Amino acid sequence: MSAALDSFAPSIAHLRTIATPVTDYRVLPFGIDELDNRLGAGGLRAGALHEATAQSGALVDDAATTLFLAWIAAREAANAGGLVLWASCRPDIYAPGLAQAGLTAASVIYAHTPDDATLLAVIEDAARDGTPSAIVADASKVSMVATRRLQLVAAEADMPILLMRRRRKRDEDPFAEPSAAWTRWRIGSAPSARLDVAGVGRARWSIELARQRGGEGFSLILEASDETGCLAVPAELGHRTAETVGTARFAAA
Repeated sequence: MSAALDSFAPSIAHLRTIATPVTDYRVLPFGIDELDNRLGAGGLRAGALHEATAQSGALVDDAATTLFLAWIAAREAANAGGLVLWASCRPDIYAPGLAQAGLTAASVIYAHTPDDATLLAVIEDAARDGTPSAIVADASKVSMVATRRLQLVAAEADMPILLMRRRRKRDEDPFAEPSAAWTRWRIGSAPSARLDVAGVGRARWSIELARQRGGEGFSLILEASDETGCLAVPAELGHRTAETVGTARFAAA
């Protein structure tokens, strides 16, 4: 074997190791049985790419999607005791709003990039560096090749990469494009429950899992996260039957 091939062999072996299917991996549960029991691993795979998009072009659904990802990142940061990197091409993140999902300003590093290509490069570099415990980013256009790279780097770093897929057009479905993401979520707002006294009820989200590896899709109505970063299932919907129940599979937490 030539010297050139000798030097290239470790890289091939390394890629084969990454590409080998893994059945024992860290899981980040939601802490809600109605949700975790419908996920193939009993929760989100921690070292993976997860995507979410708004159910419609309405700003209220866009906000719900942002807070949903912030809540996942907050749980991972609390478990790992680290910071969250929030990368975006748009300087429209409202820090007090993220705090409602349990993601305080002191636990977030913000990165503003000029375009999606730079955004993806920042995500990869940050994941390989290992400084954040979770990464949240939003992008309008991400190729299948790019999602494969993000999935590989997330698995290698054992770090959740949470990607918000924004609509380029109001009637566009970002999930029409293929992706290597472990899960793909559609998030929207739902009517609040009526209170016994005058006031504003706790916000509700319509949660639809459009795709997951090792399981089927489903939908639920959940009460949105509060300032402690906790989600809840409305009592009257606690026993709602999912559209499709995911395949049960056990994994190491």
